[in-house]
Amino acid sequence: MRRVSAVPRCCRFAPARDAMPPVPPVTMTLDEFEAIRLIDLEGLTQEQCAARMGVARATAQAVYGSARAKLAEFLVNGRELAIEGGPYELCGHGSGSALPTSQTEGNVTMKIAATYENGQIYQHFGHTAQFKLYSVENGAISSSGVVDTEGAGHGALAGFLAQRGVDVLVCGGIGGGARQALSAAGIEVFGGVSGEADSAVAALVAGTLAFDPNATCSHHAGHEGGGCAGHSGCGEHTCEG
Repeated sequence: MRRVSAVPRCCRFAPARDAMPPVPPVTMTLDEFEAIRLIDLEGLTQEQCAARMGVARATAQAVYGSARAKLAEFLVNGRELAIEGGPYELCGHGSGSALPTSQTEGNVTMKIAATYENGQIYQHFGHTAQFKLYSVENGAISSSGVVDTEGAGHGALAGFLAQRGVDVLVCGGIGGGARQALSAAGIEVFGGVSGEADSAVAALVAGTLAFDPNATCSHHAGHEGGGCAGHSGCGEHTCEG
């Protein structure tokens, strides 16, 4: 885990034009963001940056190089930039699970959705029949409730969540196409989570949730062609697992 002292004030950037090209955003991880902040903004050397982040100098150099390449891709090719995920630890307060928030009437508010079945995190996003929605105000869960997806499936689930004002999704397995749809809707994904939904969301709010930023949907494991990692995204094909 790389130490990160702060999350970005803004996690998404896009070119100022009416129509975005149909390409996925460039995703910069928070440890890459931290390397840019420390070296380019604070003026630290790579050795000093490595010490601040708790990694070897070679690791800091690699993280910084990756971050600069992504900035170049964003600027030169006019792609959207998203800052999220990565193997980081926020100021020693647990694993990387920083939450996007918004200011509403003086309160910091957000809405979290968890794939849900019998109190647990449901493991196949594309087949989710229920979500549990949590409202968070000033760092605490203020209310929660279960909603049916009403037959919505696959790509429609991103729109279903966006219509309900969801900022963050906690789930098990999820395919690449679904991630792109959620990202386009401004919803941050914390995948690879299992166990009790209430406990997982409470850990996310506390900044201690263990998750896998590269989690994929595995409900087609053993099916022809393997799991969802071999498809464009969980639920974007017609196989039933």
